[in-house]
Amino acid sequence: MAEHRTDESVMDRIQRLVKEEQELYARASRDDHAEVRLEEIRVELDQYWDLLRQRRALREFGEDPDRAKLRPAGVVEKYEQ
Repeated sequence: MAEHRTDESVMDRIQRLVKEEQELYARASRDDHAEVRLEEIRVELDQYWDLLRQRRALREFGEDPDRAKLRPAGVVEKYEQ
């Protein structure tokens, strides 16, 4: 069953990921595990920002924001910034 997400829960996840990312960057030295985790965080942040944008767009056009779905990493990573 899919997890029910609200804008608040999406923002909470983004904030937790950003905090973890900042903690990893603050380390004097990072091992391979930390570097891999930083990449995972970057991808997950892209996914959650995309989800939040989807929710906002759906709401703006009178649609149900709960129709927004977390897209696969391969999809959101192909977006141009």
